[in-house]
Amino acid sequence: MDGVGVGGVRGSGTEVSAPARGNGQHVLVVVHDSAIAELLTTTLELADYRVTGARTGVQGMARLAEHRFDLVVMDVSVPDIEELGEGRRFRPADRPPVLFLAEYEKLSLLVPELGLGESDYVTVPFRISEVLTRAHVLLRGRSPVRQGPRYGDLVLDDDTCQARRGRRALDLTPAEYRLLRHLLVNAERVLSKEQICRHVWGETRAGNAIEKLVSRLRHKVDQEQPPLIHTRRGFGYRLGR
Repeated sequence: MDGVGVGGVRGSGTEVSAPARGNGQHVLVVVHDSAIAELLTTTLELADYRVTGARTGVQGMARLAEHRFDLVVMDVSVPDIEELGEGRRFRPADRPPVLFLAEYEKLSLLVPELGLGESDYVTVPFRISEVLTRAHVLLRGRSPVRQGPRYGDLVLDDDTCQARRGRRALDLTPAEYRLLRHLLVNAERVLSKEQICRHVWGETRAGNAIEKLVSRLRHKVDQEQPPLIHTRRGFGYRLGR
């Protein structure tokens, strides 16, 4: 199987077995070269992966703030990589495995990165089959991440009952999480205090209990960012722009 790599082409003169396949895992491909990015994206999608792309390190960080990924495929020569502190700021707290694409001369730069968690590298130019094999090994035994409810940069994780807005984690109480989730799954709809009470506590409570809960939640969610939680006086509350 022939493979196009960053900086060139490497072909094999012998027959190889069928490449490893994915199982719907979400992969972030951070590659600046458009031809290589298209090749990787097309190949990974044909191998049953879901793919999101980024052209620079900063774009990659933004994608990681917006979505959960099972794997990151990253070309170490992408522009502005130095702004990521040699890659360390690139990873969220729940860091996915990283497959680095690097020229042989740059492998020494990866030594600190390869010690931070699950990671591997492929030297370029590379064979596509090698990328698929390394990706399969890094993902072995991992189930695809389930995307939780989200609205813009506000994301909930029902498995851990945690929420984040962009790269900022929200420290929520159980009641605040239930309220935020109820508002989020009903985004752009006005919910009455009675509806919120029944969902959060399973019973009716004094009106000021909801007001206090919404106030605390609003302070955490909208802190120094465009507001998402709004009051419709006489009607209730809604989450939206």
